[in-house]
Amino acid sequence: MNNSFSPVLLLFLAVTLLTPCLASGAGDLTNQQPVDITVRLGDEKDSLKFIPDTLEFETGKLYRLVLVNPSPQKHYFSSEGLSRAVFTRKVQINGGEGKPLLEVKGIIHEIEVYPKGTAEWWFVPVKTGTFNDLKCTISGHQEKGMTGRITIR
Repeated sequence: MNNSFSPVLLLFLAVTLLTPCLASGAGDLTNQQPVDITVRLGDEKDSLKFIPDTLEFETGKLYRLVLVNPSPQKHYFSSEGLSRAVFTRKVQINGGEGKPLLEVKGIIHEIEVYPKGTAEWWFVPVKTGTFNDLKCTISGHQEKGMTGRITIR
């Protein structure tokens, strides 16, 4: 009989044991401060682009992805590849003074950010890959260049 653990079993054990600690925020085994990355969804001149449009992350690090929409219209930040490759700790919406108004927990597929709004997506990448599926899903925005690439190492 082979005494080695299968990679699937090891992944299951890691996720089962770490998920409650990461989800609660308390007892975070890594005690990491988040790495802040800011992405602008469009600009004041109503350009249809992500700034920057290429994002890189490392597995095992805690990130706070700050999505800022300075444009006069709403935009979506959507990447199926990213959503399947990260453990989401929370999405947080802050009020005018920076005080948290609400948190959303669970699997996130896309985030809508209203004009002049800001959202924070806190996550830990758990799977490597390159995802060329970052887009704004509002009709016409992707076709006009609101796309990007995400790499997780």
